[in-house]
Amino acid sequence: MPQKRNLKRYNKRLSLKFGIEEPVRTGYTEDISNDGLFVKTVNAYPPMTRLNIEITLPDKNIVKAEGVVMWLKKVPPSLVYMVKKSGMGIRITKITEGEELYRKLYGTEPL
Repeated sequence: MPQKRNLKRYNKRLSLKFGIEEPVRTGYTEDISNDGLFVKTVNAYPPMTRLNIEITLPDKNIVKAEGVVMWLKKVPPSLVYMVKKSGMGIRITKITEGEELYRKLYGTEPL
């Protein structure tokens, strides 16, 4: 079975906000890579939805990005912390602010 992605994922739990117009919904990253992230949330959007994202780093700096929901796994809110993946996979299409900070999270330089 071929792998879906070639990029290494890094386990990182970071607070973030996301939304279609303004980032108003909240969640946490479970893992990140050069071109995407998995967001644990009960407020997920359907696949192909374009989102604005604000990731809060441990030092309180903010990374702003645009992305597209690639897949979704929705579970009832009462079970969200009991299942391994509950939320959405997002492909980052553009980092609009803090690209260098984002890349440092997993040790690579800006594209």
